[in-house]
Amino acid sequence: MKRFLWFTLPIVLTLVLWEIISRSGFVSPALFPPPSKVAVALWGMITAGTLFSDLRASLWRIVAGLFVGSAVGIFIGLLTGRMKSFANALSPIIQILRPLPPVAIIPLVIVWFGIDDGAKIFSIAFAVFFPVWINTHIGARQIPQAFLWGAKLLTASSMKIFREVIFPAALPFIIAGVRTGIAIAFIMVFVSELAGASSGLGYRISITHLAYRIDEMIAALIMLGALGAIADQLFVFGTRKLFPWIKFSSK
Repeated sequence: MKRFLWFTLPIVLTLVLWEIISRSGFVSPALFPPPSKVAVALWGMITAGTLFSDLRASLWRIVAGLFVGSAVGIFIGLLTGRMKSFANALSPIIQILRPLPPVAIIPLVIVWFGIDDGAKIFSIAFAVFFPVWINTHIGARQIPQAFLWGAKLLTASSMKIFREVIFPAALPFIIAGVRTGIAIAFIMVFVSELAGASSGLGYRISITHLAYRIDEMIAALIMLGALGAIADQLFVFGTRKLFPWIKFSSK
């Protein structure tokens, strides 16, 4: 109960302060609508059905892009982390691409894949790949050599060593990379939906901006942020249930 109060109290105070400032006349309510007006706009989006269609479209793109980017990042990270030949061949290419802002490739992705969901999923997967790869790569490399020597005494199977020694040892790093990837996926779904989309929260934010509906734009932004926070906490809850021996902060 005490933790719940400490969590909700700042939110309630922020909403009250926001309402007071917006209605005080210091700023234009058209530019900074009060939370009561934002709540009305949000309810209007719910009753019209646009909010749920936007949520469905954005969630599908996020989940698909996050899955593809994480899966490829984990697979290649394990290979480059433990196999020198793969590290020599792939790491230089990845390190060249890694500093490239994922947002910068969106015009090129549209040229390659068009404006369908495939382009948006690719953009999200591309951005998610790098934090997952670098964390997995580091996690696979930091395994003490004594662990691998001990595993080789018990089995000659390289696949079994990968599955039962290397992957579990790198798991805390993989979890950290995927958790970072979740946040990046929400950023990229917004950016990717700004161009060539007809649904999604990013699309909704864009058209409400053009229509000068700041209340609806803020409502969509709040939903995007809330969805990201919920996804992060669900990931934390799931990993704690599946891997209770791994300790990491949920702050």
